[in-house]
Amino acid sequence: MSEETEPEILVESHGPVRLVTLNRPESRNATSVTMHHAFLSLWPQLAADPDARCVVVTGAGKAFSAGGDYEMMRLSLEPAGRWRNVDEARRLLVELVHFPLPIVAAVNGPAVGLGASFLAFSDFVVMADSAFIADPHISVGLVCGDGGVAWPLHVGLLRAKEMLLLGGRIGADEAKAMGLVNRVVPRTDVVDEAMAIAQRLAAQPAGALQDTKRALNMYLESSLAGPVGHSLMTERYSMASREHHEFVQQQVGR
Repeated sequence: MSEETEPEILVESHGPVRLVTLNRPESRNATSVTMHHAFLSLWPQLAADPDARCVVVTGAGKAFSAGGDYEMMRLSLEPAGRWRNVDEARRLLVELVHFPLPIVAAVNGPAVGLGASFLAFSDFVVMADSAFIADPHISVGLVCGDGGVAWPLHVGLLRAKEMLLLGGRIGADEAKAMGLVNRVVPRTDVVDEAMAIAQRLAAQPAGALQDTKRALNMYLESSLAGPVGHSLMTERYSMASREHHEFVQQQVGR
């Protein structure tokens, strides 16, 4: 497999571990249309890699991911763009739920929107002590899609409602106490800690580990047919709302 899937997503091989880096540091690794396509196609490629046993995902620079960029928001103003964005989001979550290898998120900085949702579909999360999680969908006039409504599986219903309905920042220590994060370490140690965990996971008997992950991910799979599927569909309709149009026009214009 090529070491560089797309310029905006880099893949490095470290023995049985694949280190994936979201590579748009100038925009805090906000997801562009190109990156979204590449991220969607990445998971089947990694699953087909016969030598891979675990995947670590991190961000270049000071952020993990700032969510969708304004280019994606502009596209959501048109019906065709809305359908494409939501369909790709749904397909990405399906790929993550069915991905056979363990995924370790190395959260080196803020994880916002889609970046935050990705953590709910990871298998292990290492977070920098200076990082935070936030889902601002509602504040920009959107239903919380992308998988944020799977958070009750991790934190309980009331805490998930607080996170999504208010959209505030959740610091690293609070996220760990809530059950969204496994380890909190200094920012300089995030990738090293994640890689060490990934090497331990890679050394486990592959068949037993992967089948156990499949069984556990059935909880997430059931959410795809229920709350997550509903939120994605209603997010598409909210992309046509007056509030969302006003926000996008203020930020990027028509």
